[in-house]
Amino acid sequence: MCHSAPSPGGGVRWSALFAGALLPLAVAVAQAPAGSAAGVHPDWRHIGNSAVEMALASPASGAADRVWFSPDGSLLSVRTAAGRVFQTADFENWMPTTAAAPAVPEGGQPIRSNLLNPQRLYSFGQNVLRSDDGGGSWTNVTAYGRASIIGGGMRDLAVSPRNADDLVVANDLGVWRSLDGGLTWAGLNDALPNLPARKLTALPQGSRGLRLLADGLGLIEWAPGEKQAWRAVSDQAGSADQDAQRALSETLGVQVTALTAAGDLVYAGSKDGRLWTSLDKGRTWNAPAAVERGPVESIWVDSKDPRTALAALGGGRGPRVLRTVNAGQFWDDLTAELPEGPAHGVAADRPTGTVYVATDRGVFFTHEDLNAAAPPANWTALLGLPEAPALDLRLDGVGNQLFVALQGYGVYAALAPHRWGNLRLVNAADFSARPAAPGSLLSVLGGRVVAARAGSLEFPVLAATDTETQIQVPFTIPGGSVSVALDTGQGSYRLALPVENVSPAVFIDRDGSPLVLNADSGVLLDAMNPAHSNGRLQVLATGLGRVRPDWPAGIAGPAEEPPQVVAPVRVFLDRTPLDVSRAVLAPGYIGLYLVEVQLPPLVNAGPAELYLESEAHESNRVRVWLEP
Repeated sequence: MCHSAPSPGGGVRWSALFAGALLPLAVAVAQAPAGSAAGVHPDWRHIGNSAVEMALASPASGAADRVWFSPDGSLLSVRTAAGRVFQTADFENWMPTTAAAPAVPEGGQPIRSNLLNPQRLYSFGQNVLRSDDGGGSWTNVTAYGRASIIGGGMRDLAVSPRNADDLVVANDLGVWRSLDGGLTWAGLNDALPNLPARKLTALPQGSRGLRLLADGLGLIEWAPGEKQAWRAVSDQAGSADQDAQRALSETLGVQVTALTAAGDLVYAGSKDGRLWTSLDKGRTWNAPAAVERGPVESIWVDSKDPRTALAALGGGRGPRVLRTVNAGQFWDDLTAELPEGPAHGVAADRPTGTVYVATDRGVFFTHEDLNAAAPPANWTALLGLPEAPALDLRLDGVGNQLFVALQGYGVYAALAPHRWGNLRLVNAADFSARPAAPGSLLSVLGGRVVAARAGSLEFPVLAATDTETQIQVPFTIPGGSVSVALDTGQGSYRLALPVENVSPAVFIDRDGSPLVLNADSGVLLDAMNPAHSNGRLQVLATGLGRVRPDWPAGIAGPAEEPPQVVAPVRVFLDRTPLDVSRAVLAPGYIGLYLVEVQLPPLVNAGPAELYLESEAHESNRVRVWLEP
């Protein structure tokens, strides 16, 4: 689907363009699952879909064990390898169901047919075979060369009671359908909640996307601007971590299931629940006592004080969240009233003492003084996620966004609840802590601001929700560090704000997709709508500083002859400078700058890295998609 930029109009209509980047983040208190206290409801957003590009007939997904039609053929049901059952009536939208799979045909033979055409038989194994003469001869309908076009390991096959040409297969890489007796195939994986998410390995940053370790699929990435499917990637750092874990397993004589380092301190956890610590980068290890508890699935370490660490354990009962403040000499149990079930991931925000844990029952958080004697932890549920085990979670580097990996459903993200009411000033373009510049757009995370000022300078408030506010820096603000007074319904706050002449940042949405447009069509660029050689691009940015003639903050840029940026702006594509035709206030929008560039006559196909530079200050690096 194409996304067109809205027409200029003034006021705060610029927020329409940033529906993804400046998403309202309402907070609600709601009923939590049984066995937990009342929960809170962040505004979750789903990152990516459930499909993975594997160079097959269609994008693949996780393994499926069973597939069957209802007796009248109106419904199709699938049981995933994780044991979850989903049902569809339109072959696009799937709903959870309690329907039980029918018994396997007598003898367990991998042959299926329907009553309408008993001579038409299908057999399945590594491929799908079809017979039109009752089994006298067979044709392979999925093989191409030595491989299957829908993946291997066929586990089940169902033929529609309505049509012998309509068949569906469940295999190691998802669910596949043919409407012509196997001559052509299409996957049913895009919306089926069957992404085998296991561990978050990297969060979106610059031109890199979200990376996820998926069972049976390896490391996959949802790249900025991606619209179709996850894609396999290589990760040397991740491979090195896995090699280190295997080597340590041999050294310690146990199966090491978690390994995390910070400075010289290294923590390791084993399948039998023991926790090791090394003070010398893994050269020597302590000898923990034997314990009876579940496997250590995740370890979080405080990067500023590695003596403090948390561990998540996969036991159904007993200790499931442990804490140390003395480099592993002792581990305290923070589990308390956490609902029963394995814990798979743990993360914390040290300044606020907030601990998050991913469990089979969902995501929970608590506020604890991580340096105090361990009191019973009171856990609060995070609501609004699909009902599925949470297998991992992470906070971004500045502790603003919480990312959660759910079994089958993939990755969800939201403003972390510990940020609510704990105000923080960030760049509105990329949520970074980079300095502001005259005219910059800022986001105040954590609350609704009604007024903002620094001395006698007023910061226009452009939009506000209960948990986030956008403000603009006055164009007349001096350089250095200023103290910004923020008035909210809960009182007044003062936050320090560093200010530079320029501090460029390219706007991105909250999945990392940059707001870069085709200058001729006004369409936002992404993997489905790439830029072409010799084309013109418009980059939407903030932080480019003063303009000529002067312009007041809080007023949309004029549609005719918009003010020009004073400081020279350069734009680089894969480190090669592009021709900049203009850098102005974006017509019709408040606080946005528009930088227009010309692409060279020849470009390489695929993703490329773009960034801005002004007065030796570089912007964030973003990914754009190109075609020759």
